[in-house]
Amino acid sequence: MSMSLPPPRVTDPAAFGRVAVLLGGDTSEREVSLDSGAGVLEALRSRGVDAQPVDGVPALLAALQAGRFDRVFNILHGGAGENGTVQGLLDALGVPYTGSGVLGSALTMDKIRTKQVWLSEGLPTPRYERLAKGADLRAAAARLGYPVFVKPSSEGSSVGVFRVLSEADLAPAIEFASRYDGELLMEQMVRGDELTVGILGDIALPSIRIVPAGEWYDYHAKYVAEDTQYLCPGLDGEDEAAIRDLALRAFRAAACSGWGRVDVMRDRERGLQLIEVNTAPGMTSHSLVPKAAAQLGCDYAGLCWRVLEQTL
Repeated sequence: MSMSLPPPRVTDPAAFGRVAVLLGGDTSEREVSLDSGAGVLEALRSRGVDAQPVDGVPALLAALQAGRFDRVFNILHGGAGENGTVQGLLDALGVPYTGSGVLGSALTMDKIRTKQVWLSEGLPTPRYERLAKGADLRAAAARLGYPVFVKPSSEGSSVGVFRVLSEADLAPAIEFASRYDGELLMEQMVRGDELTVGILGDIALPSIRIVPAGEWYDYHAKYVAEDTQYLCPGLDGEDEAAIRDLALRAFRAAACSGWGRVDVMRDRERGLQLIEVNTAPGMTSHSLVPKAAAQLGCDYAGLCWRVLEQTL
């Protein structure tokens, strides 16, 4: 299945005016966001864009009230950057920004509600239990059946994720749940291939199959390890067409737009299973959307340009 990206809509960097690259913030994903933001900033400047870093939402608000910027490249991972807060602020101020709007951002930041929407649309996703504060994790795992994953419903970058193969492995997750104030998601573990599909506008990019050197794709494998393999495209022929179609349908069902990434597992028995959507994907040296865009001849700087074009 051959495909290509359409040509850029504009070639003059002056068309973007003054661009704030929103990064950092105060969430558990701060360091990843700083890394992503540094890459985006360098890429935009290499193309002649007047881009400046802005660390966190209070600094952004002050800068916009002072009239310093015309648009925002949002690479603030987690928290206010992805839960609809920044999007609502920028909508209220009439400032264009990259990525999904309020609804898509808020919905997909919550993994449980995203799954509820997908199920209502008949889209495949693993069985799960919603765990409120104080919930009985042992009882939930018994209902689902081992193995399971336990993770916060509204965090990213594999923060606070526990892989539970049997009841003997449940203690760390129970201890974490006792300290964590938000909802947790317990999800049936899918045994099979781990894949992801980047979305750019109305195009699903080539899938990537992730093959970590360890047993699973955790925070270390994502951001530190140099021996994780990324196979792109991740599937062949009709299977590749099917995963791209599913990812695009899932992205749209969750009211997302602009750009993002849909994580998918391929179960040996149940086929493709949707896991989650990321509306401000990583843009570090290890990140996946740039790898997929490169398969279509679009380098990192070109990808940043195309994402920013969507604000025009």
